[in-house]
Amino acid sequence: MPVNKNAVIRYRIIDNCLRNRARKWTWKDILDEVNNELDKEGISPIGKTTLFEDLKDIEFRVYSSDIEKHFGHNKKIVYYRYADPDYSINKQPLSENEANQIKSAIQILSRFKGMPQFEWVNELVPMLETRLNLKSQEHNIISFDSNEDYQGKEHISVFFNAILYKRVLKISYQNFKSEFPVDYIFHPYHLKQYNSRWFVFGFNPEVNYSIQNLALDRIVAIEEITDVYISNQIDWDDYFSDIIGVTKTNADLTEIKLLIKDQEQASYIKTKPIHQSQKIIKKTDLGFETSIKVVPNYELHKILLSFGSRIKILAPSDLANKLKNTIEEMKLNYDN
Repeated sequence: MPVNKNAVIRYRIIDNCLRNRARKWTWKDILDEVNNELDKEGISPIGKTTLFEDLKDIEFRVYSSDIEKHFGHNKKIVYYRYADPDYSINKQPLSENEANQIKSAIQILSRFKGMPQFEWVNELVPMLETRLNLKSQEHNIISFDSNEDYQGKEHISVFFNAILYKRVLKISYQNFKSEFPVDYIFHPYHLKQYNSRWFVFGFNPEVNYSIQNLALDRIVAIEEITDVYISNQIDWDDYFSDIIGVTKTNADLTEIKLLIKDQEQASYIKTKPIHQSQKIIKKTDLGFETSIKVVPNYELHKILLSFGSRIKILAPSDLANKLKNTIEEMKLNYDN
């Protein structure tokens, strides 16, 4: 039975009441205790109906607890407690469903093994499996698109801490076009993974006072310096909302109209949109049409080219011509 977070909090409070035999608990006493604790957590209070539903959950719907109801001296007031003074819902063994959920969580955690800043996972996963008596899967049942041999992952923890503690870095950086590395003074703000590569975004005073992004696999050396850190107020979700990938250009936000040539490709793009701005795919005489609204960049070009002959750019014409030229250059490679 699925249980929400607030209900679990209430169960723990009620559990403490039912275990505490130093006091006699009426339902009103338990309700007061629950609401007092919920108020400390900033959670709205509950009423009598919810409390009695919670008691049913603890007794037989979620847990299997023997809740004893006994009368006071006047035979009118009912008190609640566990029949077994040593019982607690915290001592119950994991259900099969709970065990499976923890196994799934452990497998997701295992994805981070070996990554800088996540060395604790190497110790945590075996400990959880042992203490909770969870048998590991003989074979993985889920895989992630990550590159364990990625050159540059050793820099992740350096940037993570620099962003967290607001430190300025001196970076030696060599892009693919440069023969020698160049030194930057860099105020790091945000880490992002795209297409199995990691990028760091930050402020470089020498680059027109704008945001710069650096690929971690092109970094030769990093050194922390004592310059005053310049903070940022960027909403990073908003920053990436109108682009594909990580490259932010000076181009204008553009509506790109696409013709999809066949039903199979249309179904694929419908279930896996090219961008979050993608409009509903509609049937036309020529095939299927849709559009996205993004700032054109290198990553957009790559994605559109990846669809091959199944997609045609209807607008804007300059983007269509740019991809057409690329396709003609590709054709020359094979003609020769």
